Amino acid sequence: MRHRVGKYLTRLACFLLGVSAIGIALFLFVYVFWKGRGVISLSFLLDSPSGVPVGTDGGIFPALIGSIFLGGLSALMGGLLGIGAALYLAFYSDRKWFSVLVNTAILGLSGIPSILFGLVGYTLLIYKLGIGRSLLCASISVAAMIVPFVSIRAKKIFEEKRRGYMEESLGLGLSKEYTLRKLILPHCASELLGTVALGMAYGMGAVAPILYTGAVMQADIPRKLTDPFMSLPYHLYMLVNNGFSLEYAFGTAFVLMAFLLLVQLLCKGVTSLQERKESR
Repeated sequence: MRHRVGKYLTRLACFLLGVSAIGIALFLFVYVFWKGRGVISLSFLLDSPSGVPVGTDGGIFPALIGSIFLGGLSALMGGLLGIGAALYLAFYSDRKWFSVLVNTAILGLSGIPSILFGLVGYTLLIYKLGIGRSLLCASISVAAMIVPFVSIRAKKIFEEKRRGYMEESLGLGLSKEYTLRKLILPHCASELLGTVALGMAYGMGAVAPILYTGAVMQADIPRKLTDPFMSLPYHLYMLVNNGFSLEYAFGTAFVLMAFLLLVQLLCKGVTSLQERKESR
């Protein structure tokens, strides 16, 4: 009897916690939308910011495109590094001391505050190398931040497949490299893509790494990697920090939240479709 009561109480607590999480997320979306509903429109998405001070009129199109460029470039660099580190730890970590060192470095990176990535990026890339505030410097800083995010999740994906595909393939006489290229990587492609896309969304929402490395208050759409750029999180930060227009700040925040949610839903959709194909 006591066991049944404990089981039901545990289920009830988990259900209430799940409902609370959903309620908080819905409240935030509805609240931000309601506060910014007066400016959210098609022209808000497609126009450039204007007004005096800048950002109190017009739209956020350059900031939206700049965020997409930043997310794509940082996901490319950080995704390759993160997946490469995960491949080594899952399949090639024969030297125990070195694998422990790599794993410790990844875990250490995951605990570093994001502002430090921006500080180091500014010191090395801008102050020392003289590249200048640009999309490239900001993307490198964000890529370094998302490497542990991607690597930890990719390692878990690879370890799940290693117990099946790798052991069976080696038992059949296939090489490790052939198994990785032909079986494991194609089979994990959708999950890895989803992981990198989530890392991209994580990086796109950060302000600290781009604060001193490339983001500016007003700029055109970057035409080359050495151009400065606008970003939705930075634009939102400047609007709120300087008290320019809270309505435009809430409108920008809602677009950012909706865009990041869309990225995550697409990732979940692709992963779900892949799982359905495998279950048939």
